[in-house]
Amino acid sequence: MPQNEVNAPVPVVDDTGRPGNFGWSRSPCFMYDPGLLWAPRRRISESDRYIVFSSTHLLVLEIRDDGYQGYLGISVISLKDKKRSTHIHLQPLPLGGFSLPADSTRGSIKLVRGKNRLDFAVMEGGVRILRADFPLFGHHRSLRGELVLFEPADPESLVTHVPWRREKNSFRYSRRSPWYTVEGVVQFGSSEMIFARGSAWGIFDWSRGARPRSDLRFWAAGCGIAGSRQLSFSVGYGSEDASLGTENAFFVDGKLHKLDQVTFHINPADRLLPWRFTSNDGRLEMTFIPNQERVEWTGLVFFSLARCQICGRFSGRVILDDGREVKFQEITGFAERLKSSF
Repeated sequence: MPQNEVNAPVPVVDDTGRPGNFGWSRSPCFMYDPGLLWAPRRRISESDRYIVFSSTHLLVLEIRDDGYQGYLGISVISLKDKKRSTHIHLQPLPLGGFSLPADSTRGSIKLVRGKNRLDFAVMEGGVRILRADFPLFGHHRSLRGELVLFEPADPESLVTHVPWRREKNSFRYSRRSPWYTVEGVVQFGSSEMIFARGSAWGIFDWSRGARPRSDLRFWAAGCGIAGSRQLSFSVGYGSEDASLGTENAFFVDGKLHKLDQVTFHINPADRLLPWRFTSNDGRLEMTFIPNQERVEWTGLVFFSLARCQICGRFSGRVILDDGREVKFQEITGFAERLKSSF
């Protein structure tokens, strides 16, 4: 079955609140309103996540409402000395109380939990500002700073709206934009992490939907320079039905080149051994050299989420939509495996 590219605004659910209009798009043209969904609020999952990195550090900033469980967290990963630190605040039963925007192109999020504050702001021209202030991040250190994310000219995103095969009322509407340039400073204890445009990059991972009872998902993304061009990618797959719109694309200076199916070849004995990525049409050959692994598990009585994140560097070749071959070496990024159930 060919993938379905959507070019005009369509709702993610029909008049009865059940999901439809599945496919993929280069812009967030699917219209989402949680108040129209047939699913109960406890099954609605909404998340905003940013992965920001330079040659020395990788930061993950995330706000997530999974109905049963709310999640506010930051991870700091040193790519040089392979140290990492994570602070997570869990809140039971937020049930939409985080008020995450229904549109990925506008709206801001400001969450304060105790003395911890995390803000995601969307400004004019697609600029995004991330602010964090965690007085007690861990090991008696504080974390505070501000990062500014800039879009390339006339960018395209990988937007997908997909169902699950056996749970007809479950769906995921997601946007992946892996091409931001970043500048700013984050103070972490007595050290500074400096992000400079041209050598620091950002990935925006936005998701809304109604959860299935169990979900298993693989995803990888990265960004850097290949020759004189910015090259970035987002590839992944999971237990959903992606026949009408896979989550696989490369970007050159923010312009999307769509791939069909991509497979992750992972050594089952050791996830820190090199990975290999291939596509069913032969357009992608990529290797991933892991740097380090971060594993987390969060859960309540009715809900659990297990996630393995591995950061590292990607090298390989990809054939673009116009037939050109692009080779790339040691692009920084990360890969992850996520499993959730309720």
